[in-house]
Amino acid sequence: MDEVTRRGALAGAALLGGAAAGVAAQTMAAPAALALPGTGGRTTPATGPVTVGPGDPRYRSLTRRGCNARFVGRPDYVRVVGSTEQAVSAVQQAVREGRRIAVRSGGHCFENFVDDPSVRVVVDVSPMSAVHYDARRGAFAVEPGASLGEVYRRLFLGWGVTVPAGATAEVGVGGHVLGGGYGVLSRRHGLSVDYLHAVEVVVVDASGRAASVVATREPSDPNHELWWAHTGGGGGNFGVVTRYWFRDPEARGSDPARLLPKAPESVTTFHASWSWNDLDRRSFTRLVRNHGSWYEQHSAADSPYAGLFSVLMLNSRKSGTITLIGQLDSTGPGAQRLMDDYVAAVGRGVGVRPARGHESRPWLQAAAQVQETAPAPFKAKAAYLRKRFTDRQIAVVHDHLSSKAGGDSNGTLWLVSYGGKVNTVPPGATAVAQRDSILKAIYATDWEDPRADPGPHLAWVRDFYRSVYSDSGGVPVPGAGSGGSFINYPDTDLADAVLNTSGCPWHTLYYQDNYPRLQRAKARWDPRNEFRHALSVSPTT
Repeated sequence: MDEVTRRGALAGAALLGGAAAGVAAQTMAAPAALALPGTGGRTTPATGPVTVGPGDPRYRSLTRRGCNARFVGRPDYVRVVGSTEQAVSAVQQAVREGRRIAVRSGGHCFENFVDDPSVRVVVDVSPMSAVHYDARRGAFAVEPGASLGEVYRRLFLGWGVTVPAGATAEVGVGGHVLGGGYGVLSRRHGLSVDYLHAVEVVVVDASGRAASVVATREPSDPNHELWWAHTGGGGGNFGVVTRYWFRDPEARGSDPARLLPKAPESVTTFHASWSWNDLDRRSFTRLVRNHGSWYEQHSAADSPYAGLFSVLMLNSRKSGTITLIGQLDSTGPGAQRLMDDYVAAVGRGVGVRPARGHESRPWLQAAAQVQETAPAPFKAKAAYLRKRFTDRQIAVVHDHLSSKAGGDSNGTLWLVSYGGKVNTVPPGATAVAQRDSILKAIYATDWEDPRADPGPHLAWVRDFYRSVYSDSGGVPVPGAGSGGSFINYPDTDLADAVLNTSGCPWHTLYYQDNYPRLQRAKARWDPRNEFRHALSVSPTT
């Protein structure tokens, strides 16, 4: 997916699958912890504990790791930890000192959940990056600082398996999984959280005591609700995740090579581009309508296109092109036919032949290639689509992307494939409530200079989003066409009564009917509300 690494912050964000809503792993990951023989999967820390304050030369590097350069935190100190025990100690110290805590394993948060002025201590878990098979639990253990690319590499080289997760290799496991975790294999295999077997979390009880807790998928586990809350409840809500375990819930036996989905041997990546100069309102409308209608018809789990992932990048006229990129989890004549039929369906009746290209690549090369991107200031907003955009909405999209304001902006709308196996899971089985959508929409704008006035850019993307959803109070209220929004693309505007006039609260947009259950988990596991941010789950109703 080389074409998707477009501009600094947006590359890790939208592609996809969710970067983190508070924690992820990017450039600061230290060497992986080493699994010791005979320890049952326990690890020796690679780093830490280290306390870094403002006078330390490491402070600037540790506080400027967030992908969104709009926000830079100034905590009293950063505590770099390399083990669960160190994380417990770091949290306990912060609680004892009365300092507000945030967690970072890489920094792919869209908003200032970590880099907020009120955050006084950042617990940095990026050195915790071990990936191994835990025979005692019969599942693969993954620490939160591991990047997706490294997880793919280790699972594939060791056992030929993978977890369906994001398409940007430098994004970290930490927050990616917490928001649900989706990517190029999700239409075939589902979400990352559909394979979450257990989670280890550092929590704080009502007395202020920090401790680590393991919660599992097993319904009989007294900590089961803490596991459920981590299957899409979002980062920064319940505690500090120090380890995930993954296993297919339908897998049987103890052979590690049979406990997660098999990774493809090779994949076919492709792209098709239409020049803005060749598109008028009619042809633009036809293109976007075709794309949405195709996904309405091909998003069943048993579709022959279940292995297809794509992004229609509706860039502003300034960019020059509208681009469709994609990947099939197979190669050969069959993949070529599926790809050709799909691109032809999207372009049918547009009247313009796109510039096209494709390439067959080994799966690991396509999945694990890291192209790290420097932080850049941006604003992003998101939505789920249950059906294609209406023609009114498409007209709004066209006008905003082709207007003078759009032409002066690095604005874009990405329509990202969804559905398939994702939609076979009941909405209450995990905290991810959106189990009937066909696409995700990502509205975004970025700019070069973090010191520049963000006002015009923010105004453009906010007006764009509000206009698309003007029929429902300016936000994608769950209904016939929309399915709310995605917590791993957090947007504090949804909690602003001026920008959200729908009467639908932000937490319903993200969690729908699952929010009360998340609140109960919050009240049980974080009764003091130590872990909080602008869109955090409230422990009270």
